Amino acid sequence: MSGRFAIALRPVLLGALMIASRPARAHEFKLESVMTGFVKIEPREAHLVIRVPFHVLRGIRFPLNGAEIALDKADPAIQQALELIGREIVLFEDRTRLAPTTAVARLSLPSNRSFDSYQAAISHVAMGSDSGAGIYADQGYVDAHFTYGIASPGSRFSVRTVVAPDLKDYLKLAIRYLPLGESGRAMVITSRSGTVPLNPAWYQAASGFVVLGIAHILSGIDHLLFLLCLVIPLIGLRQVLAVVTAFTVAHSFTLLGAAYGLAPEGAWFPPFVETAIAASIVYMALENIVGADLRRRWLITGLFGLIHGFGFSYGLRENLQFAGRYLVVSLLSFNIGIELGQIAVLIVLVPALAFIRRHVRQERIAAILLSALVAHTGWHWMLERGEVLWKVEWPDLNGETLTTLARWVAGVLLAAGIVAFLSRRAPAIFSRLRRVPQETRRPPKVEA
Repeated sequence: MSGRFAIALRPVLLGALMIASRPARAHEFKLESVMTGFVKIEPREAHLVIRVPFHVLRGIRFPLNGAEIALDKADPAIQQALELIGREIVLFEDRTRLAPTTAVARLSLPSNRSFDSYQAAISHVAMGSDSGAGIYADQGYVDAHFTYGIASPGSRFSVRTVVAPDLKDYLKLAIRYLPLGESGRAMVITSRSGTVPLNPAWYQAASGFVVLGIAHILSGIDHLLFLLCLVIPLIGLRQVLAVVTAFTVAHSFTLLGAAYGLAPEGAWFPPFVETAIAASIVYMALENIVGADLRRRWLITGLFGLIHGFGFSYGLRENLQFAGRYLVVSLLSFNIGIELGQIAVLIVLVPALAFIRRHVRQERIAAILLSALVAHTGWHWMLERGEVLWKVEWPDLNGETLTTLARWVAGVLLAAGIVAFLSRRAPAIFSRLRRVPQETRRPPKVEA
């Protein structure tokens, strides 16, 4: 291997090594804490009813009578807890921070179920602490009710929590938003979520999901490795355009279908998708090594794109709670974000690979080395995910399962037809756009 080849190939190999050798994220399972709350909008007021576990309120010392809280002496500590909650869980109206006009709180047992509904929670807090309840110092809740004056029930409201920020994602705030004259909706946020709109405008939902889509594709190492495998053997821009078009149409199809609840259900399906994504990386890498048939690459890419669409849907599902009334806008915006992220990656990959082709004689060796590195990583992922898949319970082949399967087979055939049409037409359209009319090339006539 020549020194010129090694120098030119080094940046690409280093980047691929950094991606491929990046360890899978290990989830540190800790005891999760949940604060439960309601935000109710009325004509002139907004109400926040919130339940906070004792252990979250660090620095608040409740007076004890043995192991139990001395409720007859707990009022000063309850007031401190109320002020702390009011400072760290904030409501906004059109970006203006709301200050509570009234605030009351009480202590509750862990077994209390009053926060199953808004009305029950309001009534429970209004009753005050039960002096006869035996509440231990490390068990139970502070339940609080804040009332805010508002300018209009049609304003844009948002919420932010900074309670115990050191707990990060382990402390969640489950909020049920109850607007005036509309159906309510629920969402779960953390201190990392920042200020979260409760009733976002369409442009807020759209911009948020575009950013989410970009972040999802750029942080999805398996998707990036698959994209790398796609473009390693491609030479012309037309080839890249055809393959990326096939991938885009295919993953958009399953992403939207899964978002509307049409994906197969059951514990087996997520590990199946993850295993299939790893297998798609291995297949594409091995095809690059043995020699890819570029004439049918768009078809293989489209089939694997269907699987990757399900993978994208898992990144979307837990965030649809922030879409408000704009589900379709949010879905399309998320997909646009994914495409923008793909374009950003291709802007880096395609010129880097073109540089290697221009300056390295052993172009084929470079493609084999990169593909082998990716295949090695994908193979380990496939084995690890396959072990998880092997342990789950598979669905019975009943009527419902067969109906779902038939629906997706028909959908896949439809998507394949669309991909075939676009992949054949896209190069012709691109070529037509590049063609400059002969008249425009002639210099303007100069009259005597």
